Amino acid sequence: MVLEKFVAPPQNFYDWLISSWPVIVCYWLLAPVVVIGLFVARWEISAPGWLLALPLIWLGWQFISATQTVDAQLTEATLAQFTACAVCFYLGYFALGRLKVRQPFWIGILGAFIIILVSGFQQHFGGLAESHQYFFTYIYPQLKTIPPEYMKKMSSDRIFSTLFYPNALAGALLLLLPLVLVVLWRASKNQPRAICWAVVGIIGAASLACLYWSGSKGGWLLMLLIGLVALLRLPFRFRYKIALFIAVFAIGITGFSVKYSNYFKKGATSVNARFDCWRAALQTVENKPLLGTGPGTFSVTYAKIKRPEAEMARLAHNDYLQQASDSGLLGFIALSTFIIWALAWSWIKLGAAGDAELFALWLGLFGWSLQEIFEFGLYTPALGWTAFGLLGWLLKRSTNGFDKTAVAS
Repeated sequence: MVLEKFVAPPQNFYDWLISSWPVIVCYWLLAPVVVIGLFVARWEISAPGWLLALPLIWLGWQFISATQTVDAQLTEATLAQFTACAVCFYLGYFALGRLKVRQPFWIGILGAFIIILVSGFQQHFGGLAESHQYFFTYIYPQLKTIPPEYMKKMSSDRIFSTLFYPNALAGALLLLLPLVLVVLWRASKNQPRAICWAVVGIIGAASLACLYWSGSKGGWLLMLLIGLVALLRLPFRFRYKIALFIAVFAIGITGFSVKYSNYFKKGATSVNARFDCWRAALQTVENKPLLGTGPGTFSVTYAKIKRPEAEMARLAHNDYLQQASDSGLLGFIALSTFIIWALAWSWIKLGAAGDAELFALWLGLFGWSLQEIFEFGLYTPALGWTAFGLLGWLLKRSTNGFDKTAVAS
């Protein structure tokens, strides 16, 4: 990860439970998962071959672009991250996609999600102040440079839970909340209906609270969007859907306006900063359209061409544009085509399957893909690896349909 050096190593069991981990630990944990996946994988292809080949084409082009990199160290770290993303995609398709009993998988997802929520509440109710004090006392004095966005994170009251960055927390909630709610509902379906609603309501409310405390403006709007999309698939009369749609939209926009009115009065500085990053990325594409400047090297060129009044940024805050800037137009086309095609193809299959779990999986990935327009989740292992793994699983399950007897397990 490009910003890995700003992750403080956990010091005790509690830190390991609720803090961000150094990325090297993640690679060591991924290795046995890959080995197990190779043993359980079934090498059957039911999705379009070109669709399954696109992650390899994208990754291969990253290595070609790396031959012309302007910073070998940044590119090496980025190539490792992208390789892990591709590996997770194929694990999701060939290994996870064939599992009939998915209890261990659901336990892991639900457990991790609960830890995210608990950590978010802990930060909001006092833990964040302690983290800031630790950072400025022990870590900050040892750093020679620190990105402005990271300094903002450590100086604000926006929570980030176990993730690296508040907007990354929003990305995790967008990606996983729809699936978590459906799985919880089905897992408790043998209980009284009041218990089902209580379980789903508590987790949903806690998730929305963490999203609110993260201060992610884009995350709030995207959660509103996927909620509205979900409403349109509810099994009741169309006029009731429209009425509920309008009510939810009005409440969501009103809450957004009240929460962030002062932000927009001050000039929406983060939006302006993103526009400058995007301008610089497009300028780089114009100068080096074929191979770009090398994976992960946006900051090197941005430091030279950014506006004098603009803050320095390590990443372009748009994963698609950064692909074009870092690896040229072919890198951009390969990644964008893969994500759009995967979501469109699975949506077509979704219409035939009509399964709530499959729809929830698609909905989370849809929200994640939209957040990448103004964030850098592809460069964050917790988001990039998870999203690619779930994309592989989505494509496989979209082809085969769900085993209705195994979903609750």
